[in-house]
Amino acid sequence: MRRRTGLCLMELGTVLMMLALFLFLYNRWEAGQAQEAAEQAVAGLKQAMETAESSSFLKEVSSDGEEESVLEMDGYAYIGILSISRFGLELPVMWEWSYAGLKLAPGRYSGKAADGDLVICAHNYERHFGKISTLEAGDEIIFTSVDGRIYQYEVTEVLILEPTDIEELMDGEWDLSLFTCTYGGRTRVVVRCIFAGQE
Repeated sequence: MRRRTGLCLMELGTVLMMLALFLFLYNRWEAGQAQEAAEQAVAGLKQAMETAESSSFLKEVSSDGEEESVLEMDGYAYIGILSISRFGLELPVMWEWSYAGLKLAPGRYSGKAADGDLVICAHNYERHFGKISTLEAGDEIIFTSVDGRIYQYEVTEVLILEPTDIEELMDGEWDLSLFTCTYGGRTRVVVRCIFAGQE
């Protein structure tokens, strides 16, 4: 009886190890797909931004009456490109976030760059927001809107919030906030930035 129990436990352990390996490999594959999709979107956005006429942009009126440009490409609407200098990372930013969209690119959670309250979320894929917890005060982040406006930001702090701390996440004191889940999804890494200039 003991021997049979031991064999069953060994078999169960082997199955669990195989399942863990499968999940690890699947996550790596999914992250690779996301990186490739983001790189293609950035290249497409840059080309479209250089050649686009104003009629190719969709307009959305913001709360203060200022219009925001949105560029449609491959069935998705984008508001710009986010550059994190420390990582040499450029990412497209979708007009609005969705679970399906986050598998391709970061998305706007709320706010607008022009209003000084932009919040962007992304998955914690290594080439998306997987490293933002290592950003430090003074690091530069740039957001380039699809109509060519360049917003420069400086990181002021990195903090961990509970998933239920929505009010603190949406705190309007910050010109730009980036966030993602920590591994395991129990908490959120939030990077707070202040406006440092516009070109």
